[in-house]
Amino acid sequence: MNVQRAVRELRAALEDAGLSGSYLVRDLDSGAELGIRPDVELPIASLAKIPLALAVSERIEDGRLDPAATVEVPPGRITTAGPVGLSRFRHPARIAVEDLLYLSTAMSDNGAADALFGLVPPAEVDRTLARAGLTGIAVRHAMDELTRTPVERFEPGEVHLAQSLAIGARTAGRGHPVPQLDVGRANSGTARACVDLLHALWVPTRVPAAAAARVRSLMGLNVIRHRLAPDFESDASRWSSKTGTLLNLRHEIGVVEHEDGSRYAVAALTESSVPAAIQPTAEAVMARVARALHDLLRAG
Repeated sequence: MNVQRAVRELRAALEDAGLSGSYLVRDLDSGAELGIRPDVELPIASLAKIPLALAVSERIEDGRLDPAATVEVPPGRITTAGPVGLSRFRHPARIAVEDLLYLSTAMSDNGAADALFGLVPPAEVDRTLARAGLTGIAVRHAMDELTRTPVERFEPGEVHLAQSLAIGARTAGRGHPVPQLDVGRANSGTARACVDLLHALWVPTRVPAAAAARVRSLMGLNVIRHRLAPDFESDASRWSSKTGTLLNLRHEIGVVEHEDGSRYAVAALTESSVPAAIQPTAEAVMARVARALHDLLRAG
């Protein structure tokens, strides 16, 4: 099948599932790539934990942070659906920096991430990316901002109202009255920028090799496996990734490493036009499109 025609059909499949997508798949050895609107900027939600992990890991490796030093983390006491780990703790806890890094990256624990942001603020994470020449990702705020959306103001049976607001209020310039969805105020990025970050982690010429290895290991331990992992992980391939979810946004970025040595970075950033928090069909289509782009690229 003609590649351009195949990509058009994949884009149509996303639209049929109520999704608009920004995708990019890149062969990390040849640099060849294939995507769908890879330069559309979107809020990235928990994907910002990867730049955070890189910034913290660099400081552990060069001695600016002691991985064994403990940090007192206040209880999050979050009761709404979604957040995990320390965000739901009822009591203070003292946790080592290295363990916070695991919780933040592999468990997507917002409380752990914010404890790390207390050590390496968002502006410094942003500067870490800039020093590495990684553009297109903006880290502007900590994770507690993601728990201050309209979702928290509605009863569980009215969550669709928050979803409807998220869907219907975006401007043509990708602004939004909900700050966490406004690309000028939120942590934001593009599929291309996310793939550039993955490329820097798996082929570490821009960032310290030891720090990159630490982040790769943590991404390999990611416990959230329901989105792209079923289409990429097998006995003959390893999938290392990070998800991001907020209101009508569903993202995942990762690298698939095949038994034959080939490696592909994948970024799938999507937003839904369906006002529902749980959309298994959309998740399945999102993954199927990512895998199809990978297969088209790998087939040459």
